[in-house]
Amino acid sequence: METPQVKELFDPETEFGARVAARLDKEEIVWLTTVGPTGTPQPNPVWFHWQAGSFLIFSQPDRPKLRNIALDPRVALHFNSTGSGGDIVVFGGSARLELATDPDEVAAYLDKYRDGLAGLSMTAEQFRAEYSVPIRVVPDRLRGF
Repeated sequence: METPQVKELFDPETEFGARVAARLDKEEIVWLTTVGPTGTPQPNPVWFHWQAGSFLIFSQPDRPKLRNIALDPRVALHFNSTGSGGDIVVFGGSARLELATDPDEVAAYLDKYRDGLAGLSMTAEQFRAEYSVPIRVVPDRLRGF
């Protein structure tokens, strides 16, 4: 599956696009919403790395979100809003389990969460052992305000 270019989803030269780009760069948590077997949306906060128009997320094995993705790859990702309900950014797209990940991208992901891992008293190696399932989300639409 081809990864869409960032320009296809948003233009960082626009006010909204610049906000999206900044949030992709600075935010630590995005909400991943999968669809459960009964059609019920199931949101989960996750760590992510954004690169080249896609999200890299790691999961523990045998989690409901993995089963949901296997049944229905449609997902949504969104950031928290402001306290008054503004700064909305919602991506829609499809998720798949990755068989192999780029070591440089994994290193960038782990570097992003160095402080978070320390707060969990977890090394990068422990994280990768426990959260061993990489998920790739390729968004194909974006909405927000």
